[in-house]
Amino acid sequence: MKFGYVYEDVFLKHDTGKFHPERPERLEAVLERLGKTSYFGSLLRIPSQKIPPELILSAHDRTHRDRFLSIEGKQGSFDADTPFSPKSHEAALLAAGSGVVLVDQLLAGTLEGGIALVRPPGHHAETGKAMGFCLLNNIAITAGYLSGMGKKVYILDWDVHHGNGTQEIFYGSDRVFFTSLHQYPFYPGSGSANETGSGEGKGFTLNIPLPENSGEKEYLREFEEKVLPSIESFRPDFLLISAGFDAHKRDPLGGMALSTEAFARFTEMTRKTASQSGAPILSFLEGGYDLQALAESVEAHIAVLAE
Repeated sequence: MKFGYVYEDVFLKHDTGKFHPERPERLEAVLERLGKTSYFGSLLRIPSQKIPPELILSAHDRTHRDRFLSIEGKQGSFDADTPFSPKSHEAALLAAGSGVVLVDQLLAGTLEGGIALVRPPGHHAETGKAMGFCLLNNIAITAGYLSGMGKKVYILDWDVHHGNGTQEIFYGSDRVFFTSLHQYPFYPGSGSANETGSGEGKGFTLNIPLPENSGEKEYLREFEEKVLPSIESFRPDFLLISAGFDAHKRDPLGGMALSTEAFARFTEMTRKTASQSGAPILSFLEGGYDLQALAESVEAHIAVLAE
């Protein structure tokens, strides 16, 4: 399988501060782990490109776009959890562009699947604001780019925190199906089962809130009973994964009980189901804050995606 990944050194220069959990060491740990595998050298590294300002509008409004563009070269914070540094503007534009360049490579036939190994992450950023460590919504920008081509997109988010930003951006759309499995109640407070979309998007949002300490048994039941049937029914042209690994039992920010192997199983089940409609998979790194657990889980995830 022709599998590609996006990584840029500037992602490490997004400086969140000494004690912030979303820190450069996360990506360094992932790359170190991947570098020890037998297959990583055979994967295609795809250079990212900064998305043009108008493409930010595929997921965000003009107010947030202009607010984001104004931080170039500056130090500050959007809120208490979401700092930025002089290189954050560049890092975020390249992170948001990672999915776009992977889509272009897929459509050109160069790749059959890929992953964006990026930071800052994206799934908490809403139409009009940055939040939760996220400056731009990377996966939503890619989904908006695909939707603008007339493609049907399924987004699967298994980060321990609900992907409130992605949900909010596509809540009224019937072209983007959003599914989230997450710890509940928990940050950011959204993601109850009765949040199912509005207007034309009614029924195209699937929230699966899970109680603290849920493990593989509980997740697999929800995959088999809800997630996989919804993929089969929607028959997407593309499937995008918000791949957060903070539901791992060793993660300091989450309260779930998943093992590294559980993420490999989720990936395999999703891959097999997506293949029935011929939908390629693109994955986007979101959360995961225990360095060893994150690195192991990303490696297990890629090993399945890249076969």
